[in-house]
Amino acid sequence: MSEEQTTLAGPDLSSGVELSQLREGVPFLGHADGEAVMLVRQGEAVRAIGATCTHYGGPLAEGLVVGETIHCPWHHACFSLRTGEALGAPALNPVACWQVEVSGGRAFVRGRREEGPLATYGRQANGPESVVIVGAGAAGSAAAEMLRRQGYGGPITLIDPERDAPYDRPNLSKDYMAGTAPEEWIPLRPEGFYQEHGIERVIAAVDSIHPDQKLVRLSDGRKLHYGALLLATGACPLEINIPGAGFGHVHTLRTLADARAIIADAKDARHAVVLGASFIGMEAAASLGARGVDVTVVAPNAVPLERTLGPDLGRVLQAVHQAHGVNFRMGHTAAEITPEAVWLDDGTELPADLVVVGIGVRPDTWLARGAGLQMENGVVVNEFLETSEPGIYAAGDIARYPDERTGERIRVEHWVVAQRQGQTAAKNILGQRERYTDPPFFWTQQWGTIVDYVGHIRAWEETRVDGDPAAGNAAIQYLKGGETLALATLGRDLESLQAEAAMESAARSVPLPEP
Repeated sequence: MSEEQTTLAGPDLSSGVELSQLREGVPFLGHADGEAVMLVRQGEAVRAIGATCTHYGGPLAEGLVVGETIHCPWHHACFSLRTGEALGAPALNPVACWQVEVSGGRAFVRGRREEGPLATYGRQANGPESVVIVGAGAAGSAAAEMLRRQGYGGPITLIDPERDAPYDRPNLSKDYMAGTAPEEWIPLRPEGFYQEHGIERVIAAVDSIHPDQKLVRLSDGRKLHYGALLLATGACPLEINIPGAGFGHVHTLRTLADARAIIADAKDARHAVVLGASFIGMEAAASLGARGVDVTVVAPNAVPLERTLGPDLGRVLQAVHQAHGVNFRMGHTAAEITPEAVWLDDGTELPADLVVVGIGVRPDTWLARGAGLQMENGVVVNEFLETSEPGIYAAGDIARYPDERTGERIRVEHWVVAQRQGQTAAKNILGQRERYTDPPFFWTQQWGTIVDYVGHIRAWEETRVDGDPAAGNAAIQYLKGGETLALATLGRDLESLQAEAAMESAARSVPLPEP
């Protein structure tokens, strides 16, 4: 669902560019073969790859070069400068790659090459006799694809009861709900993609896991044996337990089916109440408001997103919503829902023919618990995403993993984290022993205001603000013990990338613990 850049900037690189114009490690934007191309000079070598990110069409030439990779400024996808391979989510497809001929002090772009989405780039991998993946969301689908990209040729089975999976879940509460992204953008892969690549997609629920037999039992009675198993079951939205919560106009938002139902109701709705000022709640409020629905957000905390972003940035986002007509009843909860209204704990009646509940999620861990895996607010995994049971891995919303930056075990419910964990788990299923050290990253988009957040911190001791968040140009550091453990930015994409690169470099420099 990438958006192609339609205006070609810079010189025609097929006609050549002076080497003196290329600065070491700095992208240089031009075009060739009718598409945007970027050059990067690295010593005596000059690399040339497509300049448009395959995720949402971000401008790679405005990104950050780290070693032999380029990181997208929009959502931090990572590509190889040598091959164009998509090395890090959220991008799944590679960009094109060109040969560069250097002659007479000029660099000429020649010979476009483009690989398929699951190209192995010459890799060949041995591995277990088969891999079963439970969950076809961000982590599960990314893992299945990475197994093939690493050259694994054995059977892969991807199990999920949701027929639509995998799809672009972050977009459900953003452009798709707002009506600015068509549904054909939402699927991550076209019909038949997995069959083409030898990945069996099973639409069913899993009833139980039996590690002693290396067996998965499905709800339809089938039994599947596995050589390695990845649990990527994700999270379930919390439901509200008040009178009227079961009415048909009351929705949670997790699946594509949920989003379709909300959009269908929004077509005739005049008044919507969003319960919860979470990221999902706030994004849904903006999207419904963009459809012309009168929206009121109700939440028990004093400021939206206060626990994640702090009160100052939370108030900035609240003000953005209010400037677009969204109402807030902070410090309150819903007591009852009727077909026409939501009644609050103070007796206030809010008209509502559409209610969206966004009060959080819980990890879907009952299968892991039934299998006897070690649990602690999620499924406990080591730095290789292995569970307490040999041959079983966990990734995504359910995985509680060691975080090198904080020294704690954390569990993160972010799309990009889930995808990257799935990719790392796949490599480790194949015996590569790669530690998961990526700093958590997410973004939120509300009424055109975009906040990028990298790192993780549960309780900060200090914040430092550079710039003006209300003007859309700021960086907010979240510190503990004098160390910046997280950074939120508005309008400072490169600074966010630089922070992520520094965090990742520091984590990878930590030696492995003794076995």
